Amino acid sequence: MARTERADDAITEATQPAGVEPSADGRARHAIVLADPRERWRPSPIGVIARLAVIAFYILLVIAIPHLIPGTLVNVAARAAVFAIVAVSMNVLMGYAGQVSLGHQAFVGVGAFTSAYFLSEAGMPYPFALAASLATGAGAALVLGMVALRVRGLYLALITIAYGLFAKEVIFNIRSLTGGGAGLRAPRPGVFDSDIAYVYFCAAVLGLILVFDWRLTATKAGRAIEALRDDERVASSWGINVTAYKLLAFVISGSIAGLAGALFAGIEQVVSPIDFDFTLALTFVLMTVVGGLGNRWGVIQGGIFFAILPTLLEKGHSNWHFFPFTQLNAQWEPLIGALLLILTLVQFPGGIAQQQEHLLRWLRFQPFRADPVVDPALAGRKRKRGAGPSGQASGLAGPDVPGLADARPSERGTDG
Repeated sequence: MARTERADDAITEATQPAGVEPSADGRARHAIVLADPRERWRPSPIGVIARLAVIAFYILLVIAIPHLIPGTLVNVAARAAVFAIVAVSMNVLMGYAGQVSLGHQAFVGVGAFTSAYFLSEAGMPYPFALAASLATGAGAALVLGMVALRVRGLYLALITIAYGLFAKEVIFNIRSLTGGGAGLRAPRPGVFDSDIAYVYFCAAVLGLILVFDWRLTATKAGRAIEALRDDERVASSWGINVTAYKLLAFVISGSIAGLAGALFAGIEQVVSPIDFDFTLALTFVLMTVVGGLGNRWGVIQGGIFFAILPTLLEKGHSNWHFFPFTQLNAQWEPLIGALLLILTLVQFPGGIAQQQEHLLRWLRFQPFRADPVVDPALAGRKRKRGAGPSGQASGLAGPDVPGLADARPSERGTDG
């Protein structure tokens, strides 16, 4: 009998998976082993090599794109880089600070006309024109921010709409400054005179803006701006100067938009008031929301997509002679943008960034998928989707598991 019991125990131990202990009645008792919170998760050497390879592929793809596309479409690539910069600008104001802007095309227009005026009328060097565009964009945003300090929501949206319309109909039609309806020439710098060289220049500026945005979110000022999005009263109770940091968000956003305007003027080398209508403002809002508010990589992809969308529609209409491309053209862009906005708000509130959550996590040298046992936020999300009668999802530990609340997210994962 004793020999039989020892044999049964040996079989039980051999068939138990890792992390499972047998109980007195022979049933499996799961033991949750939590990672040491002092240890930071690191990918395996193969995981590091794979991540670096993918990042290198994306960088090489960006470098090669101007040479892979037809020469007539190179300016579309420059437009995509400029729209990505505008998306970062919108993300500072809408994604970080939680402020609505439906007149952002005015900041871009101010920067474009400033650059064109100093280059073609005043004969100033190109770096000076870029700095002036950045400064005028910041100044215009500061004025709008001071006006909009005591309002929010619908009233703030109305003020920004009024500002955008005022800029297009009045400021951009001052003939002595903007050339009126004829517009102004905006020559490129000599070293970036060719279309391909200008694409690389715009991409380099985008890279610098991304570094700035990354460092901004790591500073005290950046964290204070992000606190405004959640609740201004709570932020004020923690000693954050709501007025000052809201103005700072406007100024940073406006300065980046002004710089993008200077680059925008150099794409066609002519800038006119008709380029900055209310449709452009709606496009800026759509690409930011569809990209994913608060996520720089998501909004960049949204900006690139909406920059090339009219060209994609036109090329599809002219080259693919079957339905639905026979009916589609650039005039369908607003409708497609509206449908994408509805889809984002209903199905994917986080936009493109939400759909790429695991990939972006992996490229940041983090686990591809967070372990729900040690990630309380993910476990809570799973429980909401598949909760049973007891309020807990099947297969997941409940909130009363010892030590679960002390686990640190993103310290463990399921990939190498």
